[in-house]
Amino acid sequence: MMGMLTRKEFLRQSTALAVAGTLPGGLVAGTPAKRPNILFVIVDEWRAQAFGALGDRNAHTPALDRFRRQSVSFDNAVACLPVCSQSRASFLTGQYPLTNGVYITDVPLKPSGETLAEALVKAGYQTGYIGKWHLYGSPKGRYERRLSYIPPESRFGFQYWKALECGHDYNKSRYYEGDDPTPRYWPGYDAIAQTQDAVGYIQRASQTDQPFFLTLSLGPPHFPYTAPERYKAMYRDRPLDFRPNVPEALHGQAAEEMRGYYAAIAALDDCFATLMAGLEASGVADDTIVLFTADHGDMLWSQGLQHKHVPWDEAIRVPFMIRYPRQSRGRGRSVPAPLNSPDVMPTLLGLAGLPAPSGVQGLDYSPLIRREPMAAMPRSAYLAIPVSFADARAHGFAEYRGVRTERYTYIRSIKGPWLLYDNRKDPYQKHNLVDQPAMAEVQKACEAQLTLWLDRLGDQFLPGDAYLRRDGLGHYLEVQGGIKPVVSPWGDWRSTM
Repeated sequence: MMGMLTRKEFLRQSTALAVAGTLPGGLVAGTPAKRPNILFVIVDEWRAQAFGALGDRNAHTPALDRFRRQSVSFDNAVACLPVCSQSRASFLTGQYPLTNGVYITDVPLKPSGETLAEALVKAGYQTGYIGKWHLYGSPKGRYERRLSYIPPESRFGFQYWKALECGHDYNKSRYYEGDDPTPRYWPGYDAIAQTQDAVGYIQRASQTDQPFFLTLSLGPPHFPYTAPERYKAMYRDRPLDFRPNVPEALHGQAAEEMRGYYAAIAALDDCFATLMAGLEASGVADDTIVLFTADHGDMLWSQGLQHKHVPWDEAIRVPFMIRYPRQSRGRGRSVPAPLNSPDVMPTLLGLAGLPAPSGVQGLDYSPLIRREPMAAMPRSAYLAIPVSFADARAHGFAEYRGVRTERYTYIRSIKGPWLLYDNRKDPYQKHNLVDQPAMAEVQKACEAQLTLWLDRLGDQFLPGDAYLRRDGLGHYLEVQGGIKPVVSPWGDWRSTM
């Protein structure tokens, strides 16, 4: 908590400190050696598998493939709750969804402690945010504030501000600048314009005595899978590779969406190339932490399913590539340790030499990035949908909890054990091994891991309605609507509602 200061007072005092270039206690915010800059790039719905360097022949990602070769890549990074608002809330608070309160979409984030940006402002950083926000929420539960102006007290420490709550029209999209409630519009494809604005911010910020923390939050490749014409042309007549877990009967439908999805990825790869060139030109690349990740993935008809919300790898696994030349010690490498959305905050603070504020539940992975031992290496990442909503509800998937280890995925629905996959032998998750006698010991070990997480987080794994009643969220459209149960294309699982 922030003592006797209100959030508005904290923001006002922190902003004044940033402008004055001083730290609390009168310390001067001085040379670049003091703290690294941080450039945090979030993309929406980009699954971990969608890179040329990882064997996806649909993906045109030369810039990000090059970045991967320079970075520490956490190859088992996941989104704890694979939906937009929920991951973003975890990024900024270092907390899991049932702790920060954002466990269904469009719930306003109301942090109980310092956010990532607030902690960095207090340490002398200048902060900026460009792009999709999706944390202001819509208290009526009807998406009513998605195009609204976001007041300073709901920006949680970000000073430079060119953002929109949420929108999926990526051409001439709306945003708000600073404290002006007048809507503005990005020219053309918004990711390109936002990237150019980010380059301008880096160039200006790098000329000051303060380190910067800039978040660039890009909307694509989230559906409706739009991209500029030159990128769509790349895929118009191109043969596509389908993942083996996309049923053949759905190839036609999947192909249409995949062409748009990968066109958007190609566009964003060019944006990332522009961003990295701008960072290099600023002269501070060696002193800048760059993190590229996503809020969640996209099923794209794997398992016969669309979009997100579900515990299969295409939805939960995300890219997590982090580069910091001053500390990563050499060429890029892969790290197999499971990493989760709440780990972003303490890891970035750890690389900057700063402690995590009280109340943070995520783990600091900065020792692994520096090739140092980690005090408590987790054996698994925790997965949760506390309330069945939106796509999960539409498919008849009840609330669930689970873990993903380096090798296994284990999911328990509210009704009992539901899914168990050996991801090493079965990377496309077509063979559900739950409750099979030969897997009894593995399932027992995974259940023990899940129990440890539930105990650590104080998660009672209640029926979803209990949380909705507790927090007064039963009126949200997200938790209403019809249920259409589905069955696995391989016959090894079915809906749980």
